[in-house]
Amino acid sequence: MFNWWTSRRLITQTAAQIYGAIVAQARNPAFYQGCGVSDTPEGRYELIVLTMALVLERLRQIPGAAMDLQRHVIEAFVTDMDDCMREMGVGDLTVPKKVKRAAAGLMERMDQYRAALAAPEDAELQAALAANIPAVDAKPGASALLARHVRADVRHLTGLSDEALSQGKLSFSNGL
Repeated sequence: MFNWWTSRRLITQTAAQIYGAIVAQARNPAFYQGCGVSDTPEGRYELIVLTMALVLERLRQIPGAAMDLQRHVIEAFVTDMDDCMREMGVGDLTVPKKVKRAAAGLMERMDQYRAALAAPEDAELQAALAANIPAVDAKPGASALLARHVRADVRHLTGLSDEALSQGKLSFSNGL
């Protein structure tokens, strides 16, 4: 019984560590200054979702317990969305609906980004980024720059070992 508890606590800590790295990456000022992402709750949410999509897709490639780790990372995201909405003053009765919408947005964007990344050219990825991330389409060349950065992050994440990721050791290319 204690082994289960220790295992669950360890995976929760690892997921929190991974989610913390995702949020830190999404707060990189280069996204807001270089790529023209609007520094608003919507812009920050979309960058977290974009980064989550990349990381969850990489975790999906790890055999074994990665499914459980993915679930815990998503739970950390949902908890963070709940906390953020409450801090922003969203009413208690509205929070669950908005959190549910945020989680659904994550799943929708994951599908869009997965399909866009499967295309050999960046046009589909640029279109997905411009459609989802506020103000990216307003700055000339911003979606192309962001698409290059996303591709660099995908290559970087692919290069990380399964073991390192399973232990919460996550890094990004920071190619902006």
